[in-house]
Amino acid sequence: QGFVDVRHGEGIFLRRTRGFGESLPKLIERRRRLPEVLEAREALEVKLAELAAGRRTKEDLTAMHGALRTMEKEIKAQGLGTEGDAAFHHAIASAARNQVLLHLIDAMAEAIQETRVESLSEPGRPPRSLEAHRRILNAIEAGSGLKAAQAMRTHLRQVADVSLLRWQPEPSRHG
Repeated sequence: QGFVDVRHGEGIFLRRTRGFGESLPKLIERRRRLPEVLEAREALEVKLAELAAGRRTKEDLTAMHGALRTMEKEIKAQGLGTEGDAAFHHAIASAARNQVLLHLIDAMAEAIQETRVESLSEPGRPPRSLEAHRRILNAIEAGSGLKAAQAMRTHLRQVADVSLLRWQPEPSRHG
C-alpha cells in the first residue's frame, strides 16, 4: 500500500519512506494525527494566502521568489525541496501581516514539517508541489486574494494525498 514500487522489466523495490523502521505504534499515531494537522493547515494557510495577496510588499515577493529558487535547486539536486517549501510558506505567513495567525503557524511548525516531509516523500511530488507554489505566488503577485486562497486550498489537498493516509493498519488480533 504505497511502500513498494513495481517497475516493469526491473522488479519490485522497497520505497524509502519516512515510516520505514518506525515502530508500528508510532506509525499508527502519526497516521491518526496527520489529518488533524492538515485540517489546521488548510484553515490557516488558505486565509494567510488570501491576506498576503492584498498586503504583500516587494520584499515579501522577493522572499517568496527566493524560496522557490531554493526549492527548485533542492529538487534538481535530488532532494525533497523541504527547505524552500518551508521558506515559501513562512514568507506567505509573514506577508499576511497578521501576528496572531503567524504565531499560530509558528507554534505548529514541527507538525507542519511532518506533513511537508510526508507529502514531499511521495514519488514525483516535489516538482508538482513546486508548480503548485508557483500558481500560489502568481495569484499573490497579481493581488488576487480569491485566486491565492483557491490555489493554496488545491495545493494543501494535494499535500494531504499521501500513502500513509491510504494505509489501513490491520486490527490487533490480541484481546
